[in-house]
Amino acid sequence: MLKWLLLFVGAALFYFWLKGKKQAKFDRQKSNNSSSNQAQTLAEPAAMVQCQYCKVHLPQPDAISNDGRFYCSKDHLSLLDEQGWIGAAAWRISPNKDARPDEVKPDLVVIHHISLPPSEFKRQASSQHIVNFFQNTLDPNVHPYFSQIANQKVSSHFFITRTGELIQFVSTRDRAWHAGVSNFMGRERCNDFSIGVELEGDSDTPFEGIQYQSLAKLIQKLGLAYPNLQFAGHSDIAPDRKTDPGKYFDWEKFQKETGISQEKIPYGLVSR
Repeated sequence: MLKWLLLFVGAALFYFWLKGKKQAKFDRQKSNNSSSNQAQTLAEPAAMVQCQYCKVHLPQPDAISNDGRFYCSKDHLSLLDEQGWIGAAAWRISPNKDARPDEVKPDLVVIHHISLPPSEFKRQASSQHIVNFFQNTLDPNVHPYFSQIANQKVSSHFFITRTGELIQFVSTRDRAWHAGVSNFMGRERCNDFSIGVELEGDSDTPFEGIQYQSLAKLIQKLGLAYPNLQFAGHSDIAPDRKTDPGKYFDWEKFQKETGISQEKIPYGLVSR
């Protein structure tokens, strides 16, 4: 009996010795692998990206990302770049554009309003329909009104939603198709020398405060690149055809929030 007991105890001791030895080996391997992985991680450089504004290269973890693009600083994110795009905007490129006449730079901002379907923004989010319209992807079967306009080829440089989101469709260096037959203080073909800004809304509804704030920030950025800008509504330059931005667009509020001089609003501050 004693013999079997001693044999059992010996086997147990051998088992625990062998298990401990395997565990120690496993721990050493794990430690070595961890050190190796850490060294490999430290040795591998971070992916490099390019600032959309200044084209400097920097490690991706150090960059500011927006809408799939990278910027080296908040300042560069917010500015209008040399290609005529604002980094802080969502870019939804429209095919409805062409070149401005030679040597022509924009010196007019035309303010519009738009809603698709008409006034639908009062009931539900509908700004994506406007994006689709400017990108020629509007489905005419979604709403009866869409079948009337789906084949039109129009665009604007910028669009500000009811929530204040800024979307850009066309570079400011290019001509967007927003004004149509128009005349600004004796100058025809306003698309040639203007920047179009659409506000989501209609002629029967006040615009949101956040839309004015987004518009003021946009005007500030545009003014740095184009210091001679003047401002008008679509109804000012096409009075026989258009009524936007309408009586609920507050020109006094616009002038106050942007800080531009009244002389740059030649049609006056009275809402119309």
